[in-house]
Amino acid sequence: MTNQKISRDVHHLAHRMSGFQESSRIVPEEAPIAMSYNGTTQAVMMATPGDLEDFAIGFSLTENIVTRIEEIEALDIVAFESGIDIQMKLAKQPEQRLSARRRFMAGPVGCGLCGIDSIEQALRPLHPLEECSTTFTTRDIAAAVASLGAAQALNAKTHATHGAGFFRPGEGLFAVREDIGRHNALDKLIGAVAREGLLAEEGIVAITSRVSVEMVQKAVMLGVPVLAAISAPTALAIRTAEAANLTLVALVRDEEFDIYTHCGRIIES
Repeated sequence: MTNQKISRDVHHLAHRMSGFQESSRIVPEEAPIAMSYNGTTQAVMMATPGDLEDFAIGFSLTENIVTRIEEIEALDIVAFESGIDIQMKLAKQPEQRLSARRRFMAGPVGCGLCGIDSIEQALRPLHPLEECSTTFTTRDIAAAVASLGAAQALNAKTHATHGAGFFRPGEGLFAVREDIGRHNALDKLIGAVAREGLLAEEGIVAITSRVSVEMVQKAVMLGVPVLAAISAPTALAIRTAEAANLTLVALVRDEEFDIYTHCGRIIES
């Protein structure tokens, strides 16, 4: 395990109304993060080098490399001058699954389906969420998104990171994770929720980005019934959420927002 800086104070030349002046700004760090399983690198992602254990667990779950965190028998974070290698030891069954579909993924920061080598892999089938009687109020949706923004400490300093948070009505925000990449932030959150043993079906995942199909896929694999976003969804994200029984809420501005799928889970406050 190693501690990594996630931001840095950078001096620069700024131009203002009064002319040029020396200035400084806190910017987020970015590093290549390798996901290695049983001695072989499976993926390299550009990411903020924080909450790396959560990142590794969340990535492993959403890529279906493991189905339970207990299938990761050991996890070590090794820092090199050029980047960070997260070295995981898998139990026998997930190792066999991984060997059967081994592929190499090298992903830039904005990529959520990097290295996928077929249309079938990109649009992998999802098990629809189970029907449940849980409902959430319009105030819950507003509070989930508003509390996420207020809890983004790194973004408050840098204005350059995405956030993902897990919110439970009446209890508030349980976990927040940030990253320069929106997919990475959500993977980190999923890892945190899994490590803490939180019941995903009792809460809302809020995100600060647009909703692409990968974000829907990750939310469904976590098992959360509602995904709420600040920005708009894609058409494919809407179709995927509908088929997977996920309530997709977007363009959240206080208690004004759009509900695209499975609207019955959201009731008036």
